[in-house]
Amino acid sequence: MNVLLVGGSGLVGTFITPYLTQRHTLRVLDVAPPKHDVEFVEGSIIDPQALRQALDGMDTFITVVMKGGQGGFTRDHTTQLAIDNYNVNCLGLHLLLLTAHEMGITKGIHTGTMSVHNRHRTWYPDEDSVPLDGPNVYGLTKRFAEDICRYFAREFSMNLAVFRITGPSPRERYIERRSQPPALGVVPTDEQDLANAYLAGIDFVQQGHGRFDSFFIAGDEQHEQVNISKAKALLGWEPQAHLLLAEPEKGSTDVR
Repeated sequence: MNVLLVGGSGLVGTFITPYLTQRHTLRVLDVAPPKHDVEFVEGSIIDPQALRQALDGMDTFITVVMKGGQGGFTRDHTTQLAIDNYNVNCLGLHLLLLTAHEMGITKGIHTGTMSVHNRHRTWYPDEDSVPLDGPNVYGLTKRFAEDICRYFAREFSMNLAVFRITGPSPRERYIERRSQPPALGVVPTDEQDLANAYLAGIDFVQQGHGRFDSFFIAGDEQHEQVNISKAKALLGWEPQAHLLLAEPEKGSTDVR
């Protein structure tokens, strides 16, 4: 399919692009050019003209755009963080979904965050029962973003999935994080695992209409902090990168 990657020049977009292009034709909408050789439309998610140009000819979309992100531990934020987060996470997302609807593109994935929750928890049992109580403006506006997705699913019969991701990491960073003692709220997710989740999500949203689903996407194969059972049951996804880690010696971070 033709897939628009909104914010595809950032960290997450950059490391999932090579995996997505193995199965789909990619176009990136961003204020900066992507690092990979894919079609590029320069512009912001809050620019209606750029959105229309970028969505033209697309079958579906993935948002990975972020500006002014924060972890879900403290409530401190600045005026500029408030402006950036409301513009990108709320206004920009609303304009994207409205434009997509007007152009007949009704299926997509929005990248959320585990920071919609207060990250001082030790256990996240499921996507619906854990309160959306992130203490700062990033988590707050990402919570509102999920409500915007629900609204478009309900009122405009769009099929939308939200991925609450955590610790997105290029392979080397993933290996480094896995070699360290587990820390509260720190669950790294490998680049290939994350890309595979998006690939599964693209297939998932093609079925049915008017549906909203949120998913925990985390590299927590043992479900020690995050219950990722819903992603396995509905997307057929679970992390695999941990299988690449060699563990013959204590502390080893070699990759087979």
